[in-house]
Amino acid sequence: MDYQAIHDHIITLARRAGGVIMDYYDQPIEQTTKANDADIVTTADKATEKVIISELLQTYPTHHIVGEEGGGQGADPDTADYFWYVDPIDGTTNFASKIPHFSTSIALADNTLNPLVGVIYDPTRDELFSAIKGEGAWCDGAPMHVSTTDDLSQAMVTSGFPYIKWTSEDNNLAEWGRFVVKVRGARRTGSASLDAAYVACGRFEGYWERYIHAWDICAGALLVQEAGGTVTNYAGETPPRYLDAREIVMSNGHIHQDMVTLLTHS
Repeated sequence: MDYQAIHDHIITLARRAGGVIMDYYDQPIEQTTKANDADIVTTADKATEKVIISELLQTYPTHHIVGEEGGGQGADPDTADYFWYVDPIDGTTNFASKIPHFSTSIALADNTLNPLVGVIYDPTRDELFSAIKGEGAWCDGAPMHVSTTDDLSQAMVTSGFPYIKWTSEDNNLAEWGRFVVKVRGARRTGSASLDAAYVACGRFEGYWERYIHAWDICAGALLVQEAGGTVTNYAGETPPRYLDAREIVMSNGHIHQDMVTLLTHS
């Protein structure tokens, strides 16, 4: 597999998807709910995913494709060697409210969910983050690296809250409270992909979240790793298929153990 060629192709595809998103962003946005009133999907999500998946199916017919809106497509997942994880608009709630902070996330992984190529594109800022396993990570083509901050009290961190926050006590409020009093700043931006990208380029020192899917963080996990950071589950481990665990901790590495301690000790 020529990962560099795939990387370059997916950058072009992500930018094309971003054009579709911005066409919809400039119009009244139609939306419907999914699991509950907090979990929404727009016509732009579906149209953007259709553009991405159509090209992936045509170009990589032996791969399996996992999209947030369209389910599994392409080759049989039991026999495919490669998997694509696609989130057409990560930050749909922001998008639907005309808040300009959302992104398209596309990642190629092997059949153990080990990310190989990742691209995250923010169409409102025309900012593109990408990575190739073993080759590095880039922001608009320039090498990017995690921050060197090693003191939690000087760190900027970010997280999100699950769609079940109204009905479950496991809604991240307790963890959020622990962090707020220990860090320089805590932000909830509404796009997991961009949260990860911002850790990779040094804007945030850390990110954690539970009840997320592989399409949310597959590309972002690779960006952070290739930028020199650390990615684990809440226990501080990276077991096989750890991106299936529905929980993630990403950091610059220096504050990682402090983050894990806050997440696992109430």
